[in-house]
Amino acid sequence: MISGIFRAIEISSTGLSAQRQKMNVVSENIANAQTTRTADGGPYKRQRVKFNEDPDYAPFGNVLNRAAVSLRRTKSEHMINPYRASTQRDNVSPVEAETVVDANQTPRLVFDPAHPDADADGYVAMPDVNIVTEMVEMMVASRGYEANITAVESAKRMAEKALNL
Repeated sequence: MISGIFRAIEISSTGLSAQRQKMNVVSENIANAQTTRTADGGPYKRQRVKFNEDPDYAPFGNVLNRAAVSLRRTKSEHMINPYRASTQRDNVSPVEAETVVDANQTPRLVFDPAHPDADADGYVAMPDVNIVTEMVEMMVASRGYEANITAVESAKRMAEKALNL
């Protein structure tokens, strides 16, 4: 049981790291929402975080497919035995986060002939960063972070109770 608790803490810690990375990327997007010139030339390109399953563990899709196959063999009225399903939970995989930039992003064109980066027609290429979208992403990351903290605290309480038996 204790190893299961440590596994839960390990998985939650990867979730914490992934959500922290997402918060950092969102903060960078907000900070560069008005950056019209970068080292690469052109406006800042919005970044996002893509969550991936750790390939060293059984993919969630495989576990789901195995469960679906066993259900198709039985009558539709049958339910999965919750005790048997709990043994499959060991295949839960940690999260990996990857920062990606869409190469096909098109900048917003804003008419501002007085801007130093304006083209001949007076348009400035601005980053395609929407502050409202970024704030929503920040709230989602914050809630995910809180959920992982709660999971770690629950595992810690379970370990404490197991030691007190």
